[in-house]
Amino acid sequence: MVFSWLHLAIILFLVLGALFAIGPLMVGALLSPRARGGDIAMSYECGIEPQGDARARFNISYYIYALIFLAFDVDVLYLFPVAVQYRLTVGWAAFFEVLVFLAFLALSIVYFWAKGVFSWPRKIRL
Repeated sequence: MVFSWLHLAIILFLVLGALFAIGPLMVGALLSPRARGGDIAMSYECGIEPQGDARARFNISYYIYALIFLAFDVDVLYLFPVAVQYRLTVGWAAFFEVLVFLAFLALSIVYFWAKGVFSWPRKIRL
């Protein structure tokens, strides 16, 4: 195999890509402060002194609600391009595809409701 300028360019780009990936990590490790106590270890809350235990654990219900919100938020984002392109479609195929997508969203809400995710006071069983 003959070594050409293309091979040199590929190797050069790989090396530069690795340097761009590793370089900021190395610079951060070299320039970051070394002190670990005092105010550096304290959590940051808008520049004021933290009140109470800033590292307190939250109930799992908060995280479940956050994950459900993210899942439905991303699913709704899929509907925006569909709504824009829907007027360009011909026939009923696009309508039924969107209907199936919305049916899956509705079934997931029914499933979460049946599992008791939306009832706040009691513990969530998954």
